[in-house]
Amino acid sequence: MDKLFKALADGTRRELLDLLFENNGQSLGELCKQMTMTRQAVTKHLLLLEEANLVTVVWQGREKLHYLNPVPIGDIYQRWIGKFERHRIEALNTLKQALEEDSKLE
Repeated sequence: MDKLFKALADGTRRELLDLLFENNGQSLGELCKQMTMTRQAVTKHLLLLEEANLVTVVWQGREKLHYLNPVPIGDIYQRWIGKFERHRIEALNTLKQALEEDSKLE
């Protein structure tokens, strides 16, 4: 989980994830064309994303394609965000029921 948060903490790595979200399965060359940094820098960021399991690679011949892996982000959502959202949904449901009861009384 630490590698995951470290990978997401950097804006450049988040930008790479956004690029893969928009167009999954890009090569290093395709990603480099969209970034304002050297090929070596993009490679280092991609390696950190791979270590965090946010990016997976598939070799097609001599070309290495990068794919977004959304599972770790889903895990973060379930563990850290989802449990707080339940309370909000329950509160909205309670408010809805109260408003419906008030409209029946009028």
